[in-house]
Amino acid sequence: MRFSRGAAVAALATAANAKSLSDVCTVSNVRAALPANGTLLGMDMIPSAVTAGAVYNASAGMGSTETYTYCNVTVAYTHTGKGDKVVIKYAFPKPSDFNSRFYVAGGGGFSLSSDATGGLEYGAVGGATDAGYDAFSNSYDEVVLYGNGSINWDATYMFAYQALGEMTKLGKVLTQGFYGTEDKVYTYYEGCSDGGREGMSQVQRWGEEYDGAITGAPAFRFGQQQVHHVYSSAVEHTQDYYPPPCELDKIVNATIAACDPLDGRTDGVISRTDLCKLRFNLTSIIGESYHCAAETSTSLGFGFSKRAEGSTTSYQPEQNGTVTAEGVAVAQAIYDGLHNSNGERAYLSWQIGSELSDATTEYNNDTGKWELSIPSTGGEYVTKFVQLLNIDNLSDLNGVTYDTLVDWMNIGMVRYMDSLQTTYPDLTTFKTSGGKLLHYHGESDPSIPAASSVHYWQAVRSVMYGNLTQEESLEALEDWYQFYLIPGAAHCGSNTLQPGPYPQNNMETIINWVENGVKPSRLNATVSSGTYAGETQMLCQWPTRPLWKGNSSSFSCVNDQESIDSWTYSFDAFKIPVY
Repeated sequence: MRFSRGAAVAALATAANAKSLSDVCTVSNVRAALPANGTLLGMDMIPSAVTAGAVYNASAGMGSTETYTYCNVTVAYTHTGKGDKVVIKYAFPKPSDFNSRFYVAGGGGFSLSSDATGGLEYGAVGGATDAGYDAFSNSYDEVVLYGNGSINWDATYMFAYQALGEMTKLGKVLTQGFYGTEDKVYTYYEGCSDGGREGMSQVQRWGEEYDGAITGAPAFRFGQQQVHHVYSSAVEHTQDYYPPPCELDKIVNATIAACDPLDGRTDGVISRTDLCKLRFNLTSIIGESYHCAAETSTSLGFGFSKRAEGSTTSYQPEQNGTVTAEGVAVAQAIYDGLHNSNGERAYLSWQIGSELSDATTEYNNDTGKWELSIPSTGGEYVTKFVQLLNIDNLSDLNGVTYDTLVDWMNIGMVRYMDSLQTTYPDLTTFKTSGGKLLHYHGESDPSIPAASSVHYWQAVRSVMYGNLTQEESLEALEDWYQFYLIPGAAHCGSNTLQPGPYPQNNMETIINWVENGVKPSRLNATVSSGTYAGETQMLCQWPTRPLWKGNSSSFSCVNDQESIDSWTYSFDAFKIPVY
């Protein structure tokens, strides 16, 4: 799909478009486009590493069904005086397809994107970097330690934000030289999960380089977020109750059924998890029966709602029973979030009605009992990033209390404050450079809590517009930063438990905003399954909340202070602000 940049661009016939792919897709042309050493401070080019080759009618991008013709380019550079080598792949559209755009795609889990072709759909040059630690083959968690107790800080900073920023800065210079144009290159970022965090790292640290960014469910606050993956297991360990997965599934599904109508329409979706939190009591589920057939199940991996890196698979026998008070107590504690022994809040948690994936227990065939199963997504973070031991998971939680988890969070927050934490709230550089930020989060995300994104939006608003009235600050912020909760959605995708909407045209929206000045006020989303499959919903911009009108197809975006308050947290378990 290609989007217009307006009449001015349509009328512009540049020399670049008059060239053929064979004219520009040469090693000599790429070498000539390389910036002279000293031009990009700290980056020295390695001209001998340049490769260039034409690719014809090939598929490109994640899940794309279209084919494209482009120039596949490899360049390399070293950081001045360091002796390292960073390799970058770029995909340049054939000149007639080039729309003066540069596109950066986010990765997921502990990986940067290895695909440079995602921008071809938009007439954009795209890039992918190996970050100096062969990120095309290695995920960052594999190289974070040189050995026990020794952090690979070069890899840490490159993964956290530096590699993508350098790739973008270099890529924009290369793009102009490659096509022989001085036109502005509109630069976009798009990513979800850790790809969302990577996008926020770019907005925060390389704001002047980007015109538009789309960040979904960002993995903010790496220290808190990753340890939070251990929290469900800690609740079960502390309460000494290990619920059968079917019991937790029943609690979740019964909650969805009970809270679904609170938003004004019964459609299988909790569009107002805040109302569910305020009005529904989990104890009402106690005594309800459940049944699950035997199956092989997969626990949630970091950054995904399907089997992925960090996930585990296990056998589950047939399960029959009734929901217990102990099971409800586990679920309630998880939804309440981590507090220390003084009752001070350390972190937020998933919205009520979200799948309790991290709490999945493991069946022991020898004992016939359900036992603790610590998600490696959180366990590996504790062992490698906090304890600095080259171990892939915690073996047990013996001696681990809620205070222990708070200590682990604090260590991670302080240690990686300037790298992985990615919570810097002053986005003045991005804003004054004309950047536009489209931020979204699935409201029933079972991996990264939706309230995590709300908290960051609130931090930006308070830091940048704390001297304005509430109405003035909202008006100022929405001119360049808009945030949307996606009702019922899971992590970076639709939810099998709730057939709600999901945005389909975010790039079209951001391009139209950046290049044509068409500011959105609602976010276009489509329902993909269930009774209302195919329905288009224009989602409410935070902090307004949807309220359906009597099971009709329309809803209003309302201001509900009690609901907003339920999304608002302070973390008094820590001595410093947690943005």
